Amino acid sequence: MRFILSAVATAASALLVSGMAQATEQVVNLYSARHYSTDEALYSGFTKATGIKINRVDADDAGILARLKAEGSASPADVILLVDAARLYKGEVDGLFKPIQSKTLEERIPATLRGQPSAEGTAWFGLSTRARLIVYNKVKVQKSDVDTYEDLADPKNKGKICIRSGSHPYNLSLFGAVVEHLGEQATETWLKGVVANLARSPKGGDTDQIKAVAAGECDIAVTNSYYLARLMRSSKPEDVTIANKVGAVFPNQQSWGTHLNIAGGAVARYSKNQANAVKFLEYLSTPEAQNYFANGNNEWPAVKNLQVENPALKAMTGGAPFKSETIPISAVGANLPKVQQMLDRVRFP
Repeated sequence: MRFILSAVATAASALLVSGMAQATEQVVNLYSARHYSTDEALYSGFTKATGIKINRVDADDAGILARLKAEGSASPADVILLVDAARLYKGEVDGLFKPIQSKTLEERIPATLRGQPSAEGTAWFGLSTRARLIVYNKVKVQKSDVDTYEDLADPKNKGKICIRSGSHPYNLSLFGAVVEHLGEQATETWLKGVVANLARSPKGGDTDQIKAVAAGECDIAVTNSYYLARLMRSSKPEDVTIANKVGAVFPNQQSWGTHLNIAGGAVARYSKNQANAVKFLEYLSTPEAQNYFANGNNEWPAVKNLQVENPALKAMTGGAPFKSETIPISAVGANLPKVQQMLDRVRFP
């Protein structure tokens, strides 16, 4: 974390100096947790369309939020891009974002994928989505045994589960959603059951969980959809072999629907280029940009009714739409303090 903050501090200072030296230049200063090389097309596309130059600082979600707190009103940041709903909610609660009013974003982004509206406006908007899937060993496990999140805690799956750390934001967001669906008491019981069914202590990222299933280290795992899509679209034969060994389930299609997490954006509280910042967020909601999210990083668009040509995403769903949950993402974030207490009580690693 210390290294991340130092790197962000150096880059942020460079942005500030650049902004002072080129006060007449149209710019937007971006702090981004999206470390995907395919996003370069988004940035160049925006500059080409508007003439506004993007100065970018890359760090992780936690590092960006910590830096914004430390910089305060001296921050050069205009736009913040984060890759988890829980962190977007935390940034809003901590007062790090400036609520905005944008008819374009309100029309394009569903209400469930953005912050709670206020008299000032909306603090953040989801820009792409990723489903939290269950993957399984197609030889050892029946799909019907893992077609709900509740199945992860069922004794029939004892000793079969791989999952990354319970404290990782992707899991915290999933668990926060489960609280909305099942209530606090039932969720804590469920979490206790998941711990009892672990095949090993959590380690690694989502791709590591998929690989563990393919290698026989466990039979069932939880992953974000784009990690599996990357393996499916990889040019490496070993990656494709791994993807072919596992099946994928969009859980809870007969009940509340599959949990979605988001990557999203906000205008920084002390933005010096607010109009440009809003233009950038609006650009990210255009069909052009939404297709970059889908085809470049295997995410689903946040904007509804857009056709996605990504072959891996089509293969996962059989070309048909899947049922996703409709609870507000902001409600998921509000549940996180309760979830963290539950994780401590059930000793979720």
